[in-house]
Formats: sequence, C-alpha cells, structure tokens
Amino acid sequence: MSDYALLAELLFPHIDKTPEDYEAVYPPRNLPEGAKVTRFAPSPTGFMHLGNLFVSMIDSIAARDGGVFYLRIEDTDKKREVEDAVERILHGLAAFGIVPQEGEQADGGALGDYGPYRQSQRKDIYQCYAKSLVEKGLAYPCFCTEEELNYLRAKQETAGANPGYYGEWAVFRNAPLGEVRRRLRAGEPYVLRLRSDGSEEKKIVVEDLVKGKIEMPENIMDLVLLKADGIPTYHFAHAVDDHLMRTTHVVRGDEWIASLPVHIALFCALGFKAPKYVHVSPIMKTDGGGKRKLSKRKDPEAAVSYYAEQGYPKEGVVTYLLTLANSNFEDWLRANPGKAVTGFPFNFKKMSPSGALFDLAKLNDICKNVISVMTAEQVYDYVMDWAAQFDKTLHDLFSADPCYAKAILSIDRGVKKPRKDIATWSQVLDYVSYFYDEAFRQRFDLPENISAAGAKAILSAYAAVYDENDDKDAWFERIKALCEPLGLTPNVKEFKANPQNYKGHVGDVSTVIRLALTGRENTPDLYSIMRLLGKDRVLRRLNTAL
Repeated sequence: MSDYALLAELLFPHIDKTPEDYEAVYPPRNLPEGAKVTRFAPSPTGFMHLGNLFVSMIDSIAARDGGVFYLRIEDTDKKREVEDAVERILHGLAAFGIVPQEGEQADGGALGDYGPYRQSQRKDIYQCYAKSLVEKGLAYPCFCTEEELNYLRAKQETAGANPGYYGEWAVFRNAPLGEVRRRLRAGEPYVLRLRSDGSEEKKIVVEDLVKGKIEMPENIMDLVLLKADGIPTYHFAHAVDDHLMRTTHVVRGDEWIASLPVHIALFCALGFKAPKYVHVSPIMKTDGGGKRKLSKRKDPEAAVSYYAEQGYPKEGVVTYLLTLANSNFEDWLRANPGKAVTGFPFNFKKMSPSGALFDLAKLNDICKNVISVMTAEQVYDYVMDWAAQFDKTLHDLFSADPCYAKAILSIDRGVKKPRKDIATWSQVLDYVSYFYDEAFRQRFDLPENISAAGAKAILSAYAAVYDENDDKDAWFERIKALCEPLGLTPNVKEFKANPQNYKGHVGDVSTVIRLALTGRENTPDLYSIMRLLGKDRVLRRLNTAL
C-alpha cells in the first residue's frame, strides 16, 4: 500500500464508501436533450435579498423546459444559522411564484432523489471524496496553528511574497508519513488542504454565458478542503454537490468570479466536469448622482420581505425583474399583450454584463398595469391573502361583505382602458376607504373657481333632485340641469372659451358632489360609486357636507 493510501486510512478509517459508490447513488439525470439543472443554494441566515430572488427567478426559468430547479441549503457554518430560515426562504420564493421542484422543505423533509439537500447532512459524502484525494496524493493534512499561520504571513510580508499557503510556504505539504502519524496520535488538530498543482504563469479560461470569455491566473493556493471539525469549506462542498446533484448551470452574483480559479481547480482535482457559469451583475440604485449596490443596511427595498409586506403582486415583481434580466423582454411584452410571462423565451445571452439599475417607480407602474387587468375576484383573493397577515382592518372590512368588496373592486375594471390606481395591496385600504363609514374621512379642497357658498348651493340643489333609481344617462342629465340656475355652464368648452361668463362648468358640479361623497377630487366612476353607497349614505354625506 502506498504512503498516500496509508495516510488516507489514517485520516478516514470510518469511510468505507468510494466515489464510485456515490456515482451510482446519484447517476446522471435522465432529462431531455438541452434541459438545464439549476440550483438556489443559500445559507440559512434568514435574510432574502432582492438579488437572491432575481437569481432564483433566472434559475427557475432556465430549468423550465424539461429541466430541474432545486433548493440546496448550505448550512456548514452553524454560527450564522437562523431558526426557521429554510421556511422563510421557501416562503420568500413561493410568494413570487418560484417553487423548486426538488430540495429541502420547510418541514425538514426533502423532495427529490439527489439529497440530502442540506450540506450538514452530507458530511460522509464530502469525506469520501476528501479521502479519495488523499489517496491520489492531491490532498494532505496541515497541522499549522493560528499563531504559526500568522508568523508565516509576517515572513511573507518581509520577503515581499504573495500571502497565502502555497509552494515553499506550505509547511506540511510534503510532511513524512511518520511525522503525520505521530501528530495524529498526539491528537493535534488539523485541516485538510488541496495539494495545488497550479502555476502563476498559466491561466484558466472560462466562457461565461453572460460575461463572455474570462481569463484568470490558475489557483496556486493549497486551500482548505475540510476544517478541523471535519466539516467542508464552502468551496469544496459546493463542487462535490454540484457534481453529484448534476447541476449543469450555476447562476450566481459576479462577486464569485474571483473564486473561479479555486472552483475550476477543485473540479479538475476531483475529476468532475465543471458546470457552465452565469455570473450576474448586482442590482444597482442611484445615490447622490452615482450608483451603488442595493444594501440590506441602507435600502428597505433590498429585502424580499419588503415586497411581501408592502403587498406587491407577485406577477408585477416577476415582470419587473424580467425587464432587468433580458434586454428584449419589454419588446416581447408589448408584442404579446395578455400573454403569461412564462411564455417569454428567456436567453442567458440577452442578459446585461453590467449591473441593472433598480427603479421603484417603474416597478410601481408595472404593478399598476398588472393589477388593472386582473378580475375583481382575483384582486379580492390577493388582497385577502395579504391582509390576513398585514392589515387586520382591511381584512375585517372585506370579510364582512365579500360581495360588496368585489363590487367596489369591479368599478372601472374589465373595460378597454381600466384605471391604474393600485400598485400594491397595502394601498387598497386607502383606495376603498370612502366606501366604509368607519374608514371614511371627509375632506373639502374645492376647485379654485368654486367658493364655499357656491359649493353649498350645488349640494343643496343636487340633494333636492337626487334619485337613486336613475340610470347613468338620467343621472348625468340631472347634474347638467343644475348648472344654468347656479350660474354655471353644462358645456366645458363654452366655459374655457368664455370663463368670465360663468362661475364654473358641469365638471365642477361633479367635483363638488364627488368631494362630498368620497372626500376626493379624483375617483373611479362617480355614478358607480353612488350606486354602491346607496341612497341613505349618499344623502347623509351630502347633508354632512352642507
């Protein structure tokens, strides 16, 4: 038995499986030609960044045609783990219609045949591949203490050498088997390192699907594979997992480009084919005339929870993110009105290599468009789901009379040019408040040309002729008939042509009535509002305004 094989048995006597065993347990997936396998692999810290949602959406879309999108939890750093983090992650994804086909579940279980999907449950798998690397002379134990590593760095600084554990600076790289055995028997802690064969003179070349050709110097560092507690580092664990779970495309932030030499070195040492890389630029925002990344410390909109709490419709958020993801999406959207965005032919090559600029105003406009074409029933259901968690007042109002609530939401909906008043479910209570006496607040900001006395005359005259049985034409004729006796004109064009001849026009009459009944100058169709308010409420509000 070679020294390497003896060393492997010394380090991993409990590992009785081989990489070939795991290759059989996790065989290549039986998928259609060209189908992609993608993953979202967060740490369970409890915080979902908008960038995470963006990447997950791309993962989900990329795997749409016969592929697999799975959730893997990278929980090897237990110090950062937050209770219920997996549930929060799954809820954060599902709130925007992103549901992995495989992976970790909120109840602690898992879906799919390529698990466990928690890295903390895969320790033996990592150690099996680590043992194999030791057997091949590609990994070794390093017994350096923190003090010794600090001393090493100081010597490198004095010598003007690049910092790190590599080459001549790798103290235990070629330690004799006898010394290793002695230290192990003494119980000295160690980490397992990769014996790098990289050269600073050589380069790796990666054809990134967004950034294009990336050339970087090879990795020369003897990086840590297993920590002293036997838990793998992120770099090592993700390489093993992406191979065994048969990941074909890794979509991630471009801050990971710096790690490409390490990752390529690991795939080569393990004998794996590297996945295709899709490095996504960060979502930016303007700040003080410049641009910066969205920050979870500075920007509430950086958190996915912000969009759930504010009640942004999932369709609107996904539509907006697609405008950031593919440069041709908006053209497709205009050419396919009413078509589900899931039909959009997403293409990695249409992604911008530079950071997309986040625009909250544009998101709001998109969400207004999305909500405007929903049915009243759809809006009601979405509002009730949101309000059950975030707005008890609204939930109670809508629950008391669902038919009345849906009738409110039906006004000016389903027409050729629907109103676009609502961008988020959190705006609904204010939008409907005047339909409910307990939420109604009377306000009177009269048109400039209408005095208080003039408004009182309009309301008195209208209260005297109001008839709840009028159809819309008869209703408007009554309003027009009030004009001339009050010194106004039923013809708006006439008023604009000769404003000196009149106190106002028919629009001013409608505005005064609207203000009395709703407290607002701008609302959906007034006739429909009055029909829903009913005779008693209309007359009561007119009299209160008087």
